[in-house]
Amino acid sequence: MPDTADAPILFRNTMRIADGHLGDFRRAIRDAVDFVERHGPQLMVQTFIDENAMRAVSYQLYADSPSILRHWQLSDPHIRKVMEHCTVERFEVYGEPDDAVLCGLKEMLDDGRASIMPRLAGFLRPFAE
Repeated sequence: MPDTADAPILFRNTMRIADGHLGDFRRAIRDAVDFVERHGPQLMVQTFIDENAMRAVSYQLYADSPSILRHWQLSDPHIRKVMEHCTVERFEVYGEPDDAVLCGLKEMLDDGRASIMPRLAGFLRPFAE
C-alpha cells in the first residue's frame, strides 16, 4: 500500500458557464487565479475554456489536505464570484483527502457530481523556477 500521507491531491473541476455570462466568468476566473498565484497554497492552477460548449475545466494541485482547507478559507470570496457565472458539472478528486476536506465536498459527493479516486503510484518532479 503506498504512503499517501504526504502525497499531493489533484482537483479537476468541470464547470458549465451560464448563458450570457462568458465575459464575467472569464474576468472572475482571471481574478481568482491572480489572487491564488499571489496568496494561495496551490502548487499549480490551470484553467481551460471551450467557449463553443460553454464549459471550462480547472486543474488545481495541492501538497496535502491542509493546503486545500487553507485555499478554501483564503479564496472563498473569489470562489463565490466565479460561481455566480457557472455551475459545477463534475468535480474529480485524485488522491486521498482527509475528513475535513471530505466534509467540504459532501454536497457534491452526495449528489453524484464529485468522485474520489485514490492514488495508486506516482511521483512529483520539482517545478523549474
